Amino acid sequence: MADNARAKRLADLIREVVAQKLQRGIKDPRLGTHVTITDTRVTGDLREATVFYTVYGDEELRKAAAAGLESAKGILRSEVGRAAGVKFTPTLTFVADALPDTAKTIEDLLDKARASDAQVRETATGASYAGDADPYKKPGSGDETDDSTE
Repeated sequence: MADNARAKRLADLIREVVAQKLQRGIKDPRLGTHVTITDTRVTGDLREATVFYTVYGDEELRKAAAAGLESAKGILRSEVGRAAGVKFTPTLTFVADALPDTAKTIEDLLDKARASDAQVRETATGASYAGDADPYKKPGSGDETDDSTE
């Protein structure tokens, strides 16, 4: 069992090697500039690596990029093995990162909350208090009773 620091270093190395190879070494047109490697995780035994990626574009580009990454998996694993110098090169699994979709969902919810706040603000404009503007009694105003005489 490898320690977590070693797995983290290997994950960082894999992320850098795969990103550089995609940028410079792979000639597949499906893996253009719209593919970004976002994160890499390696299992504790250093046997399997999961590479997370995002694709900026429509669904057709995402499917093409997934197919391109799957076909380039062997070349990328060879490059990782050459750069890492470990006894066993981890197998690579490519997973589309859900971060952009999650960010869009959060942004939509924030927009909905802003619209709701604006509606409340618009309703509150020109409204008056249900009671007095200042409902608290103040000393010396004459509205208080003297409880000390009882």
